[in-house]
Amino acid sequence: MKTADDITADVLHSFDATPDPRLRQITQSLTRHLHAFVRDVELTEPEWFAAIDFLTRTGHMCSGKRQEFILLSDVIGISMLVDLVAHARPAAATESTVFGPFHREGAPDLPAGGNIAHLDKDGEPTVVKGRVLSLDGQPIENALLDVWQTASNGLYDSQDANLNELHMRGKFRTDAQGRYEFRTTRPVHYQIPSDGPVGGMLRATARHAWRPAHIHFAVSAEGYEPVITHIFDSSDPYLKSDAVFAVKESLIREFGPTVEFDFKLTPCQSQS
Repeated sequence: MKTADDITADVLHSFDATPDPRLRQITQSLTRHLHAFVRDVELTEPEWFAAIDFLTRTGHMCSGKRQEFILLSDVIGISMLVDLVAHARPAAATESTVFGPFHREGAPDLPAGGNIAHLDKDGEPTVVKGRVLSLDGQPIENALLDVWQTASNGLYDSQDANLNELHMRGKFRTDAQGRYEFRTTRPVHYQIPSDGPVGGMLRATARHAWRPAHIHFAVSAEGYEPVITHIFDSSDPYLKSDAVFAVKESLIREFGPTVEFDFKLTPCQSQS
């Protein structure tokens, strides 16, 4: 009689001839862990069908403006775990955090001091400025900062039915002293999308869907490793219970009419 261990062994063996050794490692490890999970919880057929339905509905919620699978990855901590495993950096470097599901291509290139919040009439005006530096504090000229955030209504532009253009987004370059500056409105805490399967999972497990106020940054420069990160508002009530586990102490700043943050980039391995 075939046992559960026999089935696992057969599936593992089926991947033995995988030409790519990394793909073979991943598929066989995934098989071991998933099979162990099924045995550990003694998964029933109705539960298995419910899981298939959940993943199917997650896929159906994905579109060019929404990525429900990234949202799922975020709320179960996988996004932050991958970030920590994949992006080990020196202690002096700016820490990374989740990319999130709301980045969009096509943000406008704006001059220093440009305003990404020109349509947000209700928000609290805020200037964000600082420098992009090497680990030893030298300015990095022409570094690119790709910036995005919610408006004061707690919505990203892709969520707001009243918007038909990119908003609360911009790309900025540093000057010869590594300085950047832009205008926006103070970020607010907001609920992640809860009308899909991920929101249903949070409700079923008695978890909240709130993220603390933050601004997203993707910072890059020639010869340096790019960093995806946030700046968080120190006064926000959800800093210690972020729905996607993305808060890091070094990324918290006091917000006011002006907030300053310096980014420190790690040289590419070939440059170090």
